[in-house]
Formats: sequence, structure tokens, C-alpha cells
Amino acid sequence: MISQSEITETIRMIESEKLDIRTITLGISLRDCADSDGAVARRKIYDKITYCAKNLVRVGDEISIEYGIPIINKRIAVTPISIVAEPSGDENYVAFAQVIDQAAQAVGVNFIGGFTALVHKGFTKGDMRLMASIPEALATTERVCSSVNLATTKSGINMDAVKHMGEIIKETAFLTREKDSLGCAKLMVLTNAVEDNPFMAGAFHGPGEAECSINIGISGPGAVKAALEKVKDANFDTVAECVKKVAFKITRLGQLVAYEASKRLRVPFGIVDVSLAPTPAIGDSVARILEEMGLESFGAPGSTAALALLNDAVKKGGIMASSHVGGLSGAFIPVSEDEGIIAAVEKGALNIEKLEAMTCVCSVGLDMIAIAGDTSPETISAIIADEAAIGIINNKTTAVRIIPVWGKKVGEWAEFGGLLGRAPIMEVSKFSSRNFIQRGGRIPAPITSLKN
Repeated sequence: MISQSEITETIRMIESEKLDIRTITLGISLRDCADSDGAVARRKIYDKITYCAKNLVRVGDEISIEYGIPIINKRIAVTPISIVAEPSGDENYVAFAQVIDQAAQAVGVNFIGGFTALVHKGFTKGDMRLMASIPEALATTERVCSSVNLATTKSGINMDAVKHMGEIIKETAFLTREKDSLGCAKLMVLTNAVEDNPFMAGAFHGPGEAECSINIGISGPGAVKAALEKVKDANFDTVAECVKKVAFKITRLGQLVAYEASKRLRVPFGIVDVSLAPTPAIGDSVARILEEMGLESFGAPGSTAALALLNDAVKKGGIMASSHVGGLSGAFIPVSEDEGIIAAVEKGALNIEKLEAMTCVCSVGLDMIAIAGDTSPETISAIIADEAAIGIINNKTTAVRIIPVWGKKVGEWAEFGGLLGRAPIMEVSKFSSRNFIQRGGRIPAPITSLKN
């Protein structure tokens, strides 16, 4: 049970340190909505989403008011649409994206994830059709998020998919060019994707999940920084213990919300994702935590070591506080969504190469990075390949959410709005990867994958 003293302390963290629940995400299986008639399948999809999620926003708001806990987002994740739509025989899946967008609007959530294909070992017809539909789907919907998993430690990297995704990202950027290529902010390319991730844009309800489930995404960078301010000049043993204790308290909050949402919605509790997810707001930054450890700026030498400590301590503290921890769990470093990271880019302390190094030890990968609109699709594909390699070799989830902002160059800014924030256009290598990407095929799984 969660004690009254724990709740009281947590309320203090909410009031003064920007602690919140970042998302309640309802996972919904759409496997029983597949049909040989696409129109019938879409009607089933709309009806099931609106039925299962009809009380999600209301319940989230009630819990927030009753406990005084800010719950920022209510979201939905569904079975990968490439699986659900494939039996229809439809050649284009944009209509499927539009119907889940309509369902999301009807129930009042801000995002719905699952316009997804799992292609780490190859393509089905449904996968190819979904991937080809991504640019138009993201250009013609408001709430839909899309993802493609193209590598795993067990299967290696599907380099044909890597090549396609560079082209798809460029096309998505063009079709949403009037909004600073915003469509790319809703598209994530994954390695070792997990099936219970509550965070967008990579969320989907995996084939191994229950009919429905409640997954909670927590946050709390401000609470961690405030705790570290009390142990200035302490050694790293003390720093790690401090972070672990705060992560425990934050995760207990997530567990409370998970239990309440599960009970009131009559949906099984899935997991709490123990993550530090920043926002553009001052005081809600992962970068500022690392600077509190003694770095002059996020991105300075030592940043990777500091992030490794933070990520590990968050997981160690969180796993003791919840009966089921899952998702991505750790610390996110999205450029446009963290004011401290933006400041580091502005002052020249951070570049994409340093960010890539830091993704070896954080929760996700290269996230919400704006680059020049004239960047070649092969360069984007090569960045994806590098991040996928980090994922398969280290047996961890990695991702790329990169935005070639149409018509803008290094030194200019992209404006995405809301939690997506704003980002400076970052420089990428001028050297070509074209011949490398054109090879295609598969990069084999690493020897460490052979554990059976």
C-alpha cells in the first residue's frame, strides 16, 4: 500500500519541482478488427477504440483532481496497423490512419500510436503498404503517430528498411513543410522496440499484449535536480543513492495512478515506464540534472558518464517501487523538448556526434533533432543505421526521430509547439553515405545474440 506520508511528500514535489505523470496510455488490441473488406475493418476499429477508451480522459481527469497529481496526457496505443490492415487487401493504408485519428478525436486523447510496421527481418505486403502510406497519413491526420521497427539484436539490421525510411522521412518533411515538417516529429524509427511503451511517437500495443492494458509514463527531471542541489560536492556514490531514492518516490506516484486507472477503467495494469521525460519548461530538464553534477554544460566531456549514472540510478530506484516496470525506462534526451539541451546546442557545447555517443547509455536515442531540409535521404538513413547498430550491439532499445525541416538551414529554428517545443537546426556531416546505403540487404545479428 502507498502510505499517507508518501503521498504528502509527493504532493510537495508536484507543487515545487514540476513532478507529473506524463501520460496514461491505454493499449488496445485491434487483432479482432481485421477483415477482408477494408471498410468493414475500419468500422470495427473505430467502434472498438471509441468503446474501450470512452472513459479514459474522464478517469484521468478525476484521478488528477482527487489526488492533486498533474496528468499531462491521455493517449492510446493500438496493434500495429500493418498487421490489422493486411487482410483487407487495400493497396494504401491512409484511410486506416484517418479512422484511428477520428477515433482519437472522438474520445479526446492527444495522440494515438500504432501506425506501425515491424520489419526487422523482412517485409510483408502489409508492411510495405503501411510504410508507403506514412507520409500522406501523417500529413492528413492530427493525432496519429507512426513507427517502424527495423532492427533487433536477434535479427540484425534490415538495411533495405533503413534505406526506405530515409526516403519516407524526406517525403513526410515535404508534405508537412508548411508546419516546419511537423509530420516527422510524429514518426519514430526503432531498434529493439518494446511492446508496452507508453511514450509517443514510438508507442504501439504489441502482439504479445493483453486485450487492453494501462501503461503509465512518469517524469520528474525537476524533482531529481532539486534533490541533487541538496548534496552539492558529494561523491558519486552519494549522487547515485540520491537519484535512486527520488526515482523510487516518483515511481510510487506512477504506481498509485496505475492502480486507480486500472480499477476505474476495469482494464489490467500493464507497466510503469520509469523515465525522466523533459519538457521545454524551465526547471523540467534532464540537461540541467547533468549540469548539477558538475558539468559546465550538457555535452561537455563527462556528459556520457553522468548520463549513464543517471539512467542506471533511475532504473534501480524505480524497479523497487512498482510491481511491473517496463516500457523504455531511464532518461530521455530529446533536443526540442529540453530547454537545457537547446541551450547547449546554442552555445556550441553539443553536436549530433556527442548526442549519438550519449544514446549508448540513455533510454531511447536521437530524439527530436532538427536538421537542414536539404539533407539527403541517404544521410538520414546512415544516421538511422548508426543508431540501430548501437541498439543491436548493446541489446537495448534505440530510436531516431529526426526532422529535416523543409526550407531551413543550420542556424535557423523550427517551431513545433506544445510539448514538442522548438529546435535549432543542427549540422550533420557533409560527407556522403550514399554508396553505403545503396548496398541494401541485412547487417547480420551480432554474435552476442546467440544465447539459446
